Amino acid sequence: MKKIQTLFTASVLTLALTFGAAFAEPCKEGQLEAYAHPTLFNAEAQTMVDGNKVYEVGGKIYKTKNRIGMKNKDSVYVDSWAKDVLSLIKERSGGEVFNPKMPILRSEIAVVLSEGFDVKPVGKTKKYSDVAQNYWANEWIARATSAGVMIGYPDKTFRPDQPITKAEVFAVIAQIIDVPIDRSLLVPEFDGRKMEYIPSWAIAATKEVVKSELLDQVPDPKRVADDMYLSKEQVAYLIGALRTNFAMSNNKLAKDSTAPDCVKSYKPVYLNVKLADRLSAKTSNIGQKFSATTTKEVEINNNVFPAGSKVKGEVVEVKRPGLKNPGYIKVKFLEIKNGDCKAEFPKNITEAQATQIKNPNFIARLLGAPFSAAGRIVGVSGRTVGTGVNIAANGVEEIGGELSDTFVDTFSLQPVAGVKRFGSSFITLGKGIFDICKDVVGGVFGVIYEIGDEIVYVIVPSLSNASSLNPGEEILVIF
Repeated sequence: MKKIQTLFTASVLTLALTFGAAFAEPCKEGQLEAYAHPTLFNAEAQTMVDGNKVYEVGGKIYKTKNRIGMKNKDSVYVDSWAKDVLSLIKERSGGEVFNPKMPILRSEIAVVLSEGFDVKPVGKTKKYSDVAQNYWANEWIARATSAGVMIGYPDKTFRPDQPITKAEVFAVIAQIIDVPIDRSLLVPEFDGRKMEYIPSWAIAATKEVVKSELLDQVPDPKRVADDMYLSKEQVAYLIGALRTNFAMSNNKLAKDSTAPDCVKSYKPVYLNVKLADRLSAKTSNIGQKFSATTTKEVEINNNVFPAGSKVKGEVVEVKRPGLKNPGYIKVKFLEIKNGDCKAEFPKNITEAQATQIKNPNFIARLLGAPFSAAGRIVGVSGRTVGTGVNIAANGVEEIGGELSDTFVDTFSLQPVAGVKRFGSSFITLGKGIFDICKDVVGGVFGVIYEIGDEIVYVIVPSLSNASSLNPGEEILVIF
């Protein structure tokens, strides 16, 4: 019975979802998110995983944490550098118990610094007695120490699994930045609290880091002030903030004259593009490709791409909008091409912003709205019917089991148990009727919402611009 019900439900849901995805690009993992009723009853979501055709009805919609917002577009996101580097450490260290809130280790900060300043792999490396050739962070330790952003100990050890204190982290950062400070021995305050666990040798470095305002972008400021150690997450955000500051043209921080060469030569990639396609949280699907054209020359992997080069990207995550929920899209820039010359973009994005924002013109909105509205209405209606069928199928199966148990218990000379099971069937019936009513009400609301939302888009398009990218808009991405 369960197999028959599962196949039947999957068939109905497939039909319903097809209307919304018929013209979408093929999905990858994560796949297609749709909503039956826009947040009326906590967004009764349906998620389709393309590979195995697995359907999940109801429950919370997954939201990624690996993202940073695009400036001037509140609900358009790109990958977060800090989250990327933390994921890299977790993957390479084999850390099933990896906790980003725990103190950062010396091996881990070697990864963060090497990735943060694009330190290249080296040939001959220093050998440390406690770093085996197959140690997971061996390459990054070699890169960091050879570049001079970290050093080992006089006894020729590196102590890779030793936590590094926040005072030591501040000393590393202070060697990179140049911020004028007073030379008193008073320990500075941060976020209205005195910095604890700062020895006298680290006071000047701590003052420099606090005055730089880099710590303002680090999570959990209370722990920054009170604890002896910074967490893995905090250090990742700290170096991410430093990258961003060095990348922006109006940066406040100067590089220290004694900073390692890798820091002095750190050169972000500035990608200026004009979009050719429209992407929207309302209609785009995961896996959808988009294209753009560069408006300025850019150098990637030692190849110079002139203005007018073609850029390809992909939608990697979608959250549909609904009542009191603007939705969002997350995009990824994949490659750039000019003639036969082609290159992939660096993985880590430091900053992204929309520099010129445009809305589709009124005629375009007016002509496109009926098709979008029809698709969304059919989608909500189909998912509502599919959800109702699923509720009914589950209820019939459960009631059938309870009535069966009623006869089995009664004729097994257990009348009390039989009566209970008979009563349970009425409760199940009542719950089913309630859930179907809720489903119908939600579906009606969803249809009304979709119509209203499309009308708002035609009349006041700026209200939906925060979760969309439009043709002609210019974007700056800093890698």
